[in-house]
Amino acid sequence: MAVDEVLAKVRNYRCPLVEITGGEPLMQKEVYLLAERLLDEGYKVLIETNGSLDCSGLDPRVIRIIDIKCPSSGESEKMRWANLKNLRSSDEIKFVLSSRGDYEWSKEIIKKYSLTEKCKVLFSAVFGKIEPKAIAEWIFKDNLPVIFNIQLHKYIWGPQKRGV
Repeated sequence: MAVDEVLAKVRNYRCPLVEITGGEPLMQKEVYLLAERLLDEGYKVLIETNGSLDCSGLDPRVIRIIDIKCPSSGESEKMRWANLKNLRSSDEIKFVLSSRGDYEWSKEIIKKYSLTEKCKVLFSAVFGKIEPKAIAEWIFKDNLPVIFNIQLHKYIWGPQKRGV
């Protein structure tokens, strides 16, 4: 779909916020132009990336949500750690946890890169792998300054439903 087609569809929603996600959006060369055009039209734009590609080419008005893959995902070695050097207070870092080991590893990454001093840090649970209550209790016990969230759409529509 061409950028102009995407823009036309977005305009129909009459919503001031657009989040570009799914797969790895930075692999799509047109995403940079799309984000810029949306911003120029007054939309607030978020791009959720898996963190494996360079984010520095994004328009500075874009809110970057960088997903740091935990060890249990099998993807943590693909992380481009240089992305963390240029974080802004409007950006977000997301950790999706499936074990206590992921939680402890995430705490070390937060400390190593001073993440909670730079931007919002979010923790969530891998649906069906770990009880959200356990993570919430660890966060409270450690007084960790993170935002805890759950994949609400999976609780409302079920884990198999796509496109919601």
